[in-house]
Amino acid sequence: MSVEIKEVLTKKDLLRWVRFPTALYKGNKYFVPFLEPDEVDTFTKDKNPSYEFCETKLFLAYKDGKIVGRIAGLINHAYNKKWDKNAIRYTRFDFIDDYEVSKALFDSVVAWGKERGYTEIVGPVGFTDMDHEGMLIEGFEELNLSITFYNYPYYIDHMERLGLSKDVDWIEYRISVPDKVDEQIERISDMILKKGNYKIVTYNDRKVLFKEAYEAFSLVDRAYSKLHGTVPLTDKVIENVINSNVPIINLDYICSVKDSEGKIVAFGVMVPSTAKALKKSNGRLFPLGIVRMLKALNGKNDTLEMYFVAVEPQLQNQGIPALLICALLKNLIKNGVKYCETGPMLESNTAVQSLWRRYDKVQHKRRRCYIKSI
Repeated sequence: MSVEIKEVLTKKDLLRWVRFPTALYKGNKYFVPFLEPDEVDTFTKDKNPSYEFCETKLFLAYKDGKIVGRIAGLINHAYNKKWDKNAIRYTRFDFIDDYEVSKALFDSVVAWGKERGYTEIVGPVGFTDMDHEGMLIEGFEELNLSITFYNYPYYIDHMERLGLSKDVDWIEYRISVPDKVDEQIERISDMILKKGNYKIVTYNDRKVLFKEAYEAFSLVDRAYSKLHGTVPLTDKVIENVINSNVPIINLDYICSVKDSEGKIVAFGVMVPSTAKALKKSNGRLFPLGIVRMLKALNGKNDTLEMYFVAVEPQLQNQGIPALLICALLKNLIKNGVKYCETGPMLESNTAVQSLWRRYDKVQHKRRRCYIKSI
């Protein structure tokens, strides 16, 4: 029977679209679902402020009356304007191992892109750099993170058959937390603090973090602005990130660096891994998902996911990241954390990779953004 492609137009279909990967990867011990309410909100126009500069079309593939694949086409006007591109993006591309299915889904997005006058397609990438990006091409037997895509190895063959080629790669490290802070790192940190008259700020009061979060995320926007594919974070996007994360985030793993005038010049965030909690609950909050999530975030957890280390662009070569790492490492050791997962880092971003050169680490995952002229 041939493949039937249907555009997602109703809330019921959106929920089917969001839940498809859970069915596709049932029994796979490495797949981690995204938090279901977050995914629904991400693709709901009045919930996601990125729709101010983005458009989407979502598709489901059916065969013999059963859902066998999904994809989202995404037009990011801010990306095209900033990088002088004429591209449509794709994201959340999942399918059974059937080329007829993957081709039908992909062709649906390509057809929309051509209809709108676009000349290339890139992905998987989402709305902003805060969204999920990159298809897994190495590390299929590693537990996925809560913030990244997982996919079967057969996806690689499908991308090649579809005529896609490499645009960029991201790599990921798993870093073993040492038993104590390296004395040399502490000395360097102390020297930088004194020389620059900087101050390390940790957050014991959530109200203070709320007050300073906008300044901190504005810094993140500036610090990452030259990285591949990034788009400017609007005030509403930043506000949405703050309101979604600050109320539940573990304050032990957040810190900033302020200069002599009290301006935030560096900001670091690590989050206790919720991957196992999400997996146990299939990405759902109820009945036990919310309990498991909160326990993972605030209870004993031996693994952290590094969200970002951001430094004011003109200060990025002055050793300031060492201040953040030194400050956060003390809490990691105190709380019995054994591993840190870096999350995706551009393979070309040697500056951020060099931050971990003194630590016992393994590069265990690689993911890819593909590109094709259409």
